[in-house]
Amino acid sequence: MRRLVYMVAVTLDGFIAAPEGGDPSGSEFLPVTPDLVEHLVTTWPETLPGPAREAMGITGPGAHFDTVVEGRASYDVGLAAGITDAYPHLRHLVVSRSLAGRTDLPVEVVAGDPLDRVRELKAEDGLDVWLVGGGTLAHALLPEIDRLVLKVNPSVIGDGRRLFAGPFAHARFEPVDQVDLPGGVRVVTLDRVR
Repeated sequence: MRRLVYMVAVTLDGFIAAPEGGDPSGSEFLPVTPDLVEHLVTTWPETLPGPAREAMGITGPGAHFDTVVEGRASYDVGLAAGITDAYPHLRHLVVSRSLAGRTDLPVEVVAGDPLDRVRELKAEDGLDVWLVGGGTLAHALLPEIDRLVLKVNPSVIGDGRRLFAGPFAHARFEPVDQVDLPGGVRVVTLDRVR
């Protein structure tokens, strides 16, 4: 069975974006450093957006994922840059009620219960499913998240968009791998304890 993997950059105090949201990539608190890019190219090439893959000449299939799921706010980051499908090399699903019925987008819009849709995806054959964000969707999908891959940055921002945004819910994960990059980011992998 496929796993749902929440892979995201996060600050030490558990935030994935500034309070106003927007694209946190390359910000002072979640910088995209050369060593991080090298790690992603080597280990997780399918997590690079299509324009970055094209610029780097990356054309191969995914090593870990063949499907990506994201919430509307995360999708809006690409739309603001004029990109309607940041991951054309993956099957791309966007969870959004406000986009329901849109047939002009090159992504699958999930307007219903995201838990049901993710359970269907996990039951299919294929590579794992990547949850790219955001925190509200991650909280809604917490019952189905099997693995966390956290790019932990050595920054504290005090407020912002949380890694998991929602009411109290307990889930336990255990560390299974850690890669310490020279620039200070720790890529920590944790698997769910069932």
